This record gives sequence, C-alpha cells and structure tokens, in this order.
Amino acid sequence: MKARGTMTREAAEQIAIQALSFIASDGERLGRFLSATGIGPTEIRAVSHQPGFLAGVLQYLASEEPLAASFVAELRCRPDDIAHAYVALGGEAWEREIP
Repeated sequence: MKARGTMTREAAEQIAIQALSFIASDGERLGRFLSATGIGPTEIRAVSHQPGFLAGVLQYLASEEPLAASFVAELRCRPDDIAHAYVALGGEAWEREIP
C-alpha cells in the first residue's frame, strides 16, 4: 500500500484474487456469484484474464454487505481496502452515503 487511500495495482490484484478464492471456497457463495455475473463454472478460468474481471469481483463483493464483512474478517483487512483495490484496478470511486 502507498499513501493513505491509494493502492498499487499489484496489491489490488492480490486482494481481488483473494476475494475470488474466498467466494469460490464455498459452493453457495460461488453459485450466487456465477448467477449474478452470468458466468458459467467452466468459463471462470477463461474470463478471469479479461480486463475488468478482477474489478468486477470486488464490485460484486462490495455489493453483498454480509459477504464483504465475512471477507474482511477472514482476510483481516480494512473494509476500505476493497474500495481502494477496486479503484486501483480501474474502477470508478464509489460514492458513500454519509448520514
């Protein structure tokens, strides 16, 4: 990690790969991911090399709050790391709702 709020592409890719592994480690989680993305189980390896795939994994993870919380707890990272990794992989910064 570089300065607060920024992340190297390599670090971001590592988090995204860990997120994909986390999702794939449970059949139910993987099934929901495949259903939401429209990717078939036999296609996942091929599409994983496409531009934007890893950012998409992080976007999916962040969209499922309980899943993201479980991932953060297991990886022992900060919730913001998901957002920083997403941006480092080319995603647009997410708007936060601040009460």
